[in-house]
Amino acid sequence: MSEEKEPQGPERPAGSEQSAEKRPEQPVEKADDGAAADGAAKEPEPAPAAEEPVPAEPVTARQGAPVPVALPSDGRTRLKAAVWPPRVSRGQLVVALLLFALGLALAIQVRSTNDHSQLRGARQEDLVRILDELDGRQQRLQFEKTQLEQSLAQLENSSNQAKEAQEQTRRKAAELGVLAGTEKATGPGIVLTIDDPQGQVKADMLLDTLQELRAAGAEAIQINDVRVVAGTYFTDNASGGGVRIDGKNVSQPFRFTVVGNPQDLTPALNIPGGVVRSLEKQQARATIAQPQKVVVDALATPKPLQYGKPAAK
Repeated sequence: MSEEKEPQGPERPAGSEQSAEKRPEQPVEKADDGAAADGAAKEPEPAPAAEEPVPAEPVTARQGAPVPVALPSDGRTRLKAAVWPPRVSRGQLVVALLLFALGLALAIQVRSTNDHSQLRGARQEDLVRILDELDGRQQRLQFEKTQLEQSLAQLENSSNQAKEAQEQTRRKAAELGVLAGTEKATGPGIVLTIDDPQGQVKADMLLDTLQELRAAGAEAIQINDVRVVAGTYFTDNASGGGVRIDGKNVSQPFRFTVVGNPQDLTPALNIPGGVVRSLEKQQARATIAQPQKVVVDALATPKPLQYGKPAAK
C-alpha cells in the first residue's frame, strides 16, 4: 500500500512564522470532552422564578389564654414585680384570718393559764395582801361612785332651777308685754258697746269709762282697733264728731274689749251714778256682753324713752 501524502495547507509566509515565534505561549486549557459534549448537546435550563413571599399571619392569643409578659432584665425589678402587688386569693385570705383567730385564742389561753398558775403558787401572805388590795380598791371605787352620784344630783337640781328661772322670766316678760300692749291677750272678760246716735259722747266720758274698768281690775283693754296702754290719751275730734285716741280717729259705736274678771267688771259699770247711768243721760245706749273667751289682739307701738333710763341695782 502506498502511503498517501497528506495534503499540506497553504504555505504561510515567512513573516507570519516569525510573528508566530515571537508570540508568547499561552496555556491552553483542555476542556473536558464529555462536559463539552454534554454542554453542546443540552440546552441551558431556565432559572427558576423567585417565589413570592407569603405574608405571615398575625399571631393572636386565644381568648382566656395567658399572654406572655416580657419580664425586665434587672434582678431587683423582677423581684419587685414578683412580690408586689400581692396576689392573694379568697381561700388564702380565709386561711390567714382563721390562723390569726387561732393564734389570738392561744395567746389569751396561755396568759390566763399563767395568771392562775401564779395565784396557785402564791403563798398565804401574798394571797392575803392581794385580797386587802382588792378590798381597798373596791372601797375607793365605791367612794368615787357616791361622789359622782352626788355631783349628778346637784347638776340635775341646778339644771331644773335654771329651767324654772328661764320659764319664770319668760312668763314675766309675757305679762309685761300684755301690760305694755306689745303682746296679745286672751281670757275671760266683757265686751262693752256704746251706741251714740246723737253724737253726745265725748272724750271725757270715754276716759271715765276707762278709769272705771281699770279700777275694777281690767288687765288688757282695746277700744275698737286701738290698744289702751299707760300713755293712752283722748281728745275730741274738732273736724266733726268722734273722738281721737292716741291720735287715731275712732267713731261710734265705741267697742271696749276688756280682759278681766266679769264678776268685778260688770257691777263696776252698773253701780248707781256710774258709767251706764251717765251714758243713758246723754241718750246713749250701753250693752255689756260676757263671752266665754275675750281676745285683745290690737298692739301698741312702743315709744323710746327720752329721759328715763333703767337704774342700776
